[in-house]
Amino acid sequence: MKKYILSFAAVIITAIYGFGQIDFKLNDKELESELNILNTKAEKDLTQFKSDMLSQYKIAGEKIDEYLKVLKPGEIILAGRIGEISKQPVDKVVSSYKVNKDKGWGEIAKEMGIKPGSPEFHALKGKTKKATGNSQASGKSNHGNSKKK
Repeated sequence: MKKYILSFAAVIITAIYGFGQIDFKLNDKELESELNILNTKAEKDLTQFKSDMLSQYKIAGEKIDEYLKVLKPGEIILAGRIGEISKQPVDKVVSSYKVNKDKGWGEIAKEMGIKPGSPEFHALKGKTKKATGNSQASGKSNHGNSKKK
């Protein structure tokens, strides 16, 4: 009986913590973890999420609603960052995702010119850390970098 209870508990824990995670297929566990944290926060407060997307990436609420039909909030954040770093419209990033979603976000980033290990990929990773408060950079904000957007 004890064995069954432990097995049941393991299934419940897996269900609670395992099913809510998005596999972005970025081949970077730290970045994926950060994006999943942001996704969870966004799902809890979509109004704030939409406001943040408008201020950070100039994506209007109506566009967010359209994107939410095919993307999770964490994926919209990633699409915004990929668009910003690659200097591509977010619509182009989302369109690429719709066609290539089986390949994952790593392939979409590559298609937009962001190669693994490149300065652009490190910028993508750095933006995530800053947004979640895990950045090692002291006193720098998302808007304080010297690159033009």
